[in-house]
Amino acid sequence: MVIWTRLPNRGKVVKAATVSGSDMANPLRREVRQLYKNLLYLGREYPQGADYFRERLNSAFMKNKDVTDPKEIRKLVDCGEVVIKELGTLYYLREYSAMKKRFYEEELLGLLNIGRPTD
Repeated sequence: MVIWTRLPNRGKVVKAATVSGSDMANPLRREVRQLYKNLLYLGREYPQGADYFRERLNSAFMKNKDVTDPKEIRKLVDCGEVVIKELGTLYYLREYSAMKKRFYEEELLGLLNIGRPTD
């Protein structure tokens, strides 16, 4: 099924989205694909490396590829969204600890008068 739309102020008709038969059969398919893309994007900055994260992500999705019950799929998608929040927290803490380290390193050097000329 193709969904057509008009561009605002131009009147041109363009194809907005193509909905395949599998998307119509399982409305959660789009959510699962979007979850995978989001996790793959967030995995680029994973501390153990993007390749490590991608392998783990692929194995997790492949392990659950045969799940067809919508309730089970919903639970798995919800678990994936929790992982996204945890990754966000991990990246925030990593950034915070780097800032803290820089600040306290400068403060410690100032207290010890290291790197400053003495009179």
